[in-house]
Amino acid sequence: MIDLEFDRVSKKYLIQQELNGGGTRFPLRGRLRKLTGNYGDFWALKDVSFQVTRGETLGIIGPNGAGKSTILKLLSKITAPTSGEITINGRLSALIEVGSGFHPELTGRENIYLSGSILGMGRREIAKKLDSIIEFAGVHQFVDTPVKRYSSGMYVRLGFSIAAHLQPDILLLDEVLAVGDVYFQAKCYDRIMNLKDGGTTIVFISHDLNAVEFLCDRALLLDYGAVAGEGLPSDIISQYRLAANGAAAPGPLEDRSDGAPKPIQITRLTFHDCEEREVLQAVTGQPLIARVEFTASQPLRGLDFQIFYYSHDAKLHCQFSTSLGCEPTDIDRGEGTVQFWCAELGLQPGIYYADATIKRRADGKEIDWQYRSAILRVEPGKRVSGNFYAPHQWRITQPKEAAAGAILYEGECEGQLTTDAIHICHEDSTRGKGTIGLE
Repeated sequence: MIDLEFDRVSKKYLIQQELNGGGTRFPLRGRLRKLTGNYGDFWALKDVSFQVTRGETLGIIGPNGAGKSTILKLLSKITAPTSGEITINGRLSALIEVGSGFHPELTGRENIYLSGSILGMGRREIAKKLDSIIEFAGVHQFVDTPVKRYSSGMYVRLGFSIAAHLQPDILLLDEVLAVGDVYFQAKCYDRIMNLKDGGTTIVFISHDLNAVEFLCDRALLLDYGAVAGEGLPSDIISQYRLAANGAAAPGPLEDRSDGAPKPIQITRLTFHDCEEREVLQAVTGQPLIARVEFTASQPLRGLDFQIFYYSHDAKLHCQFSTSLGCEPTDIDRGEGTVQFWCAELGLQPGIYYADATIKRRADGKEIDWQYRSAILRVEPGKRVSGNFYAPHQWRITQPKEAAAGAILYEGECEGQLTTDAIHICHEDSTRGKGTIGLE
């Protein structure tokens, strides 16, 4: 059964154009022109068609201005389409802006009733779910305190908790899963998955591509108000990333050369996942492939290729280099690619700018240096501390001792350094002697 359908839906807005003349010299003429109008048409959506079946989760992605918010307004009946038909079968609720309708002078408990009523819940329904809402938000101690005294995290947690206890047939989500800390975000995902498993039809509009791929059964790509792609989330996300990479990757900001022709020049820097798909983002602790494409006008010997990763404040965070543990690279004339494999990316979450360089190892002289030739967004992955995650292994060894009645661990175990692994491998740390070595 189809719960939601867009059939050739378009939405037009009238945009007032800038007027020339009639300003300070003829103020009355300028006012008359504004009243009579000088408007242009802006099509936020153009012939958009899609369907969402019962129990399906559809992700809608695209750049800013693509029309995603317009779809939300149309589904929420905030505005009406200029043309086309929208069909909705079932009770629809929108989880768009957490904490909407909160009054700062009211307590958390009072705002639960106020916001719940605004979202369409009856008083009896709110009273029945009150304890669960407070438990989910984790604000027991402050539930009778005015929300104006809440931290921003407490505020959004309570707002999401109220909205998350709705029981709609169709749920609209818009960038609401990035609230609170990582622990609360995990609870939000679990709640959405419970609704999904319970048969709720979900439309999820987000810039968080990882969340779209994780939650959604199908994805829709919008661009300039039109449907640019539709299909499996992984395929549509790859299409979006490739298009965005071509449009957003900055070129070199400056050139260190003296203007003389370069015997070898970097033409492109790209990032790829373990399936060779070009990406714009990676995850801390997961694999990443970086490729430097170049063109050489002559054979060259003894070269080193490097990639530098800088944060927005121009601090250097890490480096990939062919100079570490191998012989200098020899290049023939023509085009080529240098590929760096990183089994576990050490960069912490954030936005990084990447420089690509080529230099001679013998004298360290730079032949080409492309500044900010790519942008990499790193998403949270392994939960680690510090500015950089250093992949490592560990081994526990303990000599066998003949102690009566003692239960001793014997042997060794290798793996990533995690609390669970230590607990499993070192069964009884209170008896005997041993060593822990990190490699």
